[in-house]
Amino acid sequence: MPPSVQSTPRRTEFIDTRTLMQIRSLELRSQVVVQGFWNGIHRSPYHGFSAEFTEYRQYVPGDDTRYLDWRLLARSDRSYIKKFEDETNLRCHLLLDQSRSMTFGSLDWTKADYAHTLAATLAYFLFQQGDAVGLLSFDENIRDYLPARNRPGHLRQLMLSLEKPAAGKATDLSKPLRRIVELVNKRGLIVLVSDLLIPLDELERQLGRLTATGHEVVVFRVLDPQEVNFDFNEALLFHDAETAADFFIDPAAARRKYLGRFEEHEGSLRSICNKLGAEFLSVTTDQPLDRVLSDFLRQRRRRGKSIRRHANR
Repeated sequence: MPPSVQSTPRRTEFIDTRTLMQIRSLELRSQVVVQGFWNGIHRSPYHGFSAEFTEYRQYVPGDDTRYLDWRLLARSDRSYIKKFEDETNLRCHLLLDQSRSMTFGSLDWTKADYAHTLAATLAYFLFQQGDAVGLLSFDENIRDYLPARNRPGHLRQLMLSLEKPAAGKATDLSKPLRRIVELVNKRGLIVLVSDLLIPLDELERQLGRLTATGHEVVVFRVLDPQEVNFDFNEALLFHDAETAADFFIDPAAARRKYLGRFEEHEGSLRSICNKLGAEFLSVTTDQPLDRVLSDFLRQRRRRGKSIRRHANR
């Protein structure tokens, strides 16, 4: 349905993550998520991912037809105009962690599977909106780089890169963040997707380098539910995928200390991002991706309004 001036209702039904992850094609997965997001909009003001996009209004005779939303017209047979603050489309680079720790998964899929699907969803959403999207994947080294573009064939190439499995060892944020600063001269949106199993001082130093260049930075932390809840029931031998060290741990004895340190670490991550002006979102691999997309867009809309109010004072 077309957008209106009403507020966005809270959705109660989302795409089942287990069903979604059974779709083998990553590109098809992303299409399903984005379509699910659109189906959940109902009657709400649509504000796109792009920082420049502000609102819809109904078409009236005399309006410039270049700004008609033809996709919305095809779906709803209603004519609406996109209003922009700036006609320059958004340029976004996705930074994807491909280190070995991302291969952990207590479900039928890993953190890497979920992170790839999240990145593909954002790429598909951006591309359909006319924005340019690029990709830099990394582990302890930079693996793939695709510059931000919006042209025929580019999205398919990006999806093929995202389908490459995580196979690295350690996570090293210094190389990809230094490289993205070198490669991207124009200010844009940088989206980091990682489990952030790195020292906090390194994260603060490298994110600070990025935000200092004027880029808008969004950090998605992707974790498995067991990493958050530590709901193991039996004593187990734990293997550190990045250091190859083994640890025999009694979960009942270690849970309280683990959860305390986890909460402290998560709080520090949020504090660092807040101090640097980066947006921080923590998600678990059982969360519906259309809800993650919806919540992310809602936060960006609120943040954009806050910035505009401040700028007008």
